[in-house]
Amino acid sequence: MRKVVFYGAMSIDGYLADEQDSLQWLFDTNLAGVSTYEAFIEQVDTVVMGKTTYDEVKKILGEEPLYPGKQKIVFTHQTKGSFPEGRYVAGDVSTIIKDLKVGTGKWIWIVGGGGLVTSLMASELIDDYWIQLAPVFLGSGKRLFPEGDYEQRVTFIEATQMGEMVELHYQKKQMTKKK
Repeated sequence: MRKVVFYGAMSIDGYLADEQDSLQWLFDTNLAGVSTYEAFIEQVDTVVMGKTTYDEVKKILGEEPLYPGKQKIVFTHQTKGSFPEGRYVAGDVSTIIKDLKVGTGKWIWIVGGGGLVTSLMASELIDDYWIQLAPVFLGSGKRLFPEGDYEQRVTFIEATQMGEMVELHYQKKQMTKKK
């Protein structure tokens, strides 16, 4: 069975993007020194994200390829079809990820956004979390963890300093939702 993982950054106050969906605050963060990304991305062959995240990352990368060599799956209700190395999908997030999880391959990386992440958390489908905290308070924007029914406890694995950021790695435990 494939592992489903979240690897992503948020501001200290819990936002993954500002009110205009911009990630510029992240790119303004000094990441000099240790990085876990290179080792992480080698374990991944499928990248999953929402359409807003996909559009924002493409805007930042310009002509540079988006996660080269990785299958990309983008959840959307607006666009249909496929694109180089990927496809647009609509439907029940948990069902689609469960189907991917039982297939063969490497890890499935959940890039964002918050609704996608928390939907998968509620279904107990994310196995590991790598959360990088950037030294910025945004005050408003898109939360990584919006309100929802996904209460659970995780196991701390390690913390890594990456320039100005701190990365926290956790693994899920058995579901502990309140009844």
